[in-house]
Amino acid sequence: MLAACTDVDTDPNPATGDAGAITLEFDNIVGDKNLVLGGGSSTNGAGEDFVLTKFNYYISNIKLLRQDGTYYTVPQDSSYFLIMEDKKESQLVKLNNVPYATYTGLEFMVGVDSARNTMPIEKRTGVLDPGGSMMEDGMYWAWNSGYIFMKMEGTSSKATSANGKFYYHIGLFGGYDIKTVNNTRVVKLGFNNLQANVTKDDAPEVHIFADVLKFFKGPGTNVSIKEYTSIMSQQPEKSKEVADNYAQMFNVDHIH
Repeated sequence: MLAACTDVDTDPNPATGDAGAITLEFDNIVGDKNLVLGGGSSTNGAGEDFVLTKFNYYISNIKLLRQDGTYYTVPQDSSYFLIMEDKKESQLVKLNNVPYATYTGLEFMVGVDSARNTMPIEKRTGVLDPGGSMMEDGMYWAWNSGYIFMKMEGTSSKATSANGKFYYHIGLFGGYDIKTVNNTRVVKLGFNNLQANVTKDDAPEVHIFADVLKFFKGPGTNVSIKEYTSIMSQQPEKSKEVADNYAQMFNVDHIH
């Protein structure tokens, strides 16, 4: 997170001149280990064991920071992605028609903004299609709550459920008919001393780590699985604290 990534001048329009591509790779990790669903046990900040069985989240409203301090804004209709740990291809977010430039940072939203949450359903296609099962990979609540921004599920010996499972489905965009908390979060990342040069011959890939340990422990709260075996829309204030945590999950590791 860099203070230098504040908006200076944003270009909201699609590329009209020479343009190439850039890929954002979202690599989910657990501390210093790669995340493997159903894999070995890890320990959260509360000292509790856990194994993840599902980890999905929405990335949207992407902006790329140029070296001159201005932003290129990815067109809205091309700026919604669902990252799924069990689908490797979903973790590679390829952005086309990116103007040739040297890029030094990026900005994105974790979640789905209120405008998309309240659009007519027939206009929400692709990863925003609200169809699907909540028991599978469904990322939508069919009531005032809208999309689930981040879904984490797993097992733990500390879970108080009969089957030892825990469920964290974090959503809420501010509400449509009824006001709710707003758990969308904007993440701004600098590339440190690295650069992503988009040219005729270069289509860089920015490798971003997302550390699930920071979901459990961060500036918002220290999540105890024993205390909270489930966090959903019924616990709005706790979900808000978790959202403050997952806003800190991401960092740029390298560019190639």
